[in-house]
Amino acid sequence: MSVAGLRKAAHETVAGLPREFWWLWTSTLVNRLGAFVATFMALYLTLDRGYSASYAGLVASLHGLGGVVSSLGAGVMTDRLGRRPTMLIAQLSTAVSVAVLGFMVHPVAIAGVAFVVGMASNASRPAVQAMMADIVRPEDRVRAFSLNYWAINLGFAVSSAGAGFIAEYSYLTGFLGEAALTLLCAVVVFLKVPESRPEAVPRKAGDAAPDDVRLSTVLRDGRYMGVVGLSFLVALIFQQGYVGLPVAMGTDGLSSSDFGTAIAVNGVLIVVLQIPVTRFIQHRDPRRLLILSALLAGYGFGLTAFAGSVGVYALTVCVWTVAEIVNAPTQTGIVVQLSPAHGRGRYQGMYTMSWSVAALVAPLMSGFVIDHYGAGWLWATCAVLGTVTAAGYWLLMRNLELPEPVVAASTGPEDRTGPEDRTGPEARPGSADPMGPEQPAVPGDLTASVHRTGPGERTASEDRPLAEPAV
Repeated sequence: MSVAGLRKAAHETVAGLPREFWWLWTSTLVNRLGAFVATFMALYLTLDRGYSASYAGLVASLHGLGGVVSSLGAGVMTDRLGRRPTMLIAQLSTAVSVAVLGFMVHPVAIAGVAFVVGMASNASRPAVQAMMADIVRPEDRVRAFSLNYWAINLGFAVSSAGAGFIAEYSYLTGFLGEAALTLLCAVVVFLKVPESRPEAVPRKAGDAAPDDVRLSTVLRDGRYMGVVGLSFLVALIFQQGYVGLPVAMGTDGLSSSDFGTAIAVNGVLIVVLQIPVTRFIQHRDPRRLLILSALLAGYGFGLTAFAGSVGVYALTVCVWTVAEIVNAPTQTGIVVQLSPAHGRGRYQGMYTMSWSVAALVAPLMSGFVIDHYGAGWLWATCAVLGTVTAAGYWLLMRNLELPEPVVAASTGPEDRTGPEDRTGPEARPGSADPMGPEQPAVPGDLTASVHRTGPGERTASEDRPLAEPAV
């Protein structure tokens, strides 16, 4: 492609998104550049503090459990208090709790504060996705979610290397550095990103008032809960790259550096391909994309059963990484489309919880299957789950009405909301939380792998340093 062609492609990728989105995008990037706790918690506890791997696993599980607990509560806060207040509360709480965690020495205190950190860091995710849906036009949302997901991966890729050097010098410096950058994100949002929650409009006969959207409303929404269930299965598959894959490579006699080489392909491909792939898929039928991504994910991991060398493992990573690149923005867009404007927080909270629960279940699933049946059966299970998920998407989406495809990306910031969003002032800017899906860290050994806690987000699991979707 010529230089002029590259410039045109870059312009079309970023054009038309509101200024508030780019402040939010910057906040996301800064936040991910400061990622430390989710990456090095297990190593910190075992190497620096001298605790056992079992205790490190317990702390990681409590961190993940905090995310599960906060998902629904943060969704309610997003709708009741607003997107911006929820995000600010979550980020300030995260900054304080992460700093405090660095000074804890008693095992009970460490576990308790880690649970609080998990709650606080996860609480901003429903607000992020709701706010992005508020401020970005429907036809631009897949592109916006993809750009945000790209920022998450880029920031984490840079931070993983830098945090490794910081950890060699001082773990406490890493904790305090993350707290400072999280606080900076809160300052950016406070100064630059106004509230975006749609204002109430007069009720028409038979219409539900904003307060009528409750958690029970979400649970009774059969199609949406079906999507949440399928999201859980997809997350369960992707988690195996960070909990099952290092164990399988270890049983093949490969080292932690070999795993690091293979899993690094995931981050590199996302940074390189996320934007061009999004340009290709953004105006295509999301139903087919979700089916395709589920099959690629399932069979990408299924192919791992035939791997025996670093090169072949890396090739399998390429397959399921393409699935991740396609799935993350597409699935987030479908979730937004199925969420009523005044209930986006609760709906996004339920969606976020599906990833948090998957982050807890995946280590148990992989450990049980590998211990009792072998790694081959784990990869076969992933292939089956991918097939079931694809069939589920086909069944759920058959009669889903989608907006007419847009021929070209928008070129101006005007008209920032689509018809379904116009329940409040036109083109109201919004804010969102930068705490998106975390990325995998390369563990120090093959018992220290990574898993994801949110749509596209990564964090530590039971016996390893940590690392969801997207927003």
